[in-house]
Amino acid sequence: MVERKGERVRLYVRGIILGYKRSKSNQYPSTSLIQIEGVNTAEDVNWYLGKRLAYVYKGKTKKNGSLFRCIWGKVARCHGNSGVVRAKFRKNLPPASLGAKVRVFMYPSRI
Repeated sequence: MVERKGERVRLYVRGIILGYKRSKSNQYPSTSLIQIEGVNTAEDVNWYLGKRLAYVYKGKTKKNGSLFRCIWGKVARCHGNSGVVRAKFRKNLPPASLGAKVRVFMYPSRI
């Protein structure tokens, strides 16, 4: 077994799934609201537009040799003024994911 040297490097920023986009009486599960760690204003969101998201979760049975699964998505736009973003996932996120963590990757870059 190979031993690691140095600190672990995280190549993503953490985010939390707040819920679905909604109005008073309707809920839109095709759009999820995400709070990205360290993003507190609408101006901060601009850098994250178009970035990839990954909701990683654990299943009961093995698929492709692993219990872990992933639903991919992307940051679509800002939601309000407090740094919350709207995100579209390839498959709608399940209700069990609300309050869970999501990974916000640093690509694709627009620089």
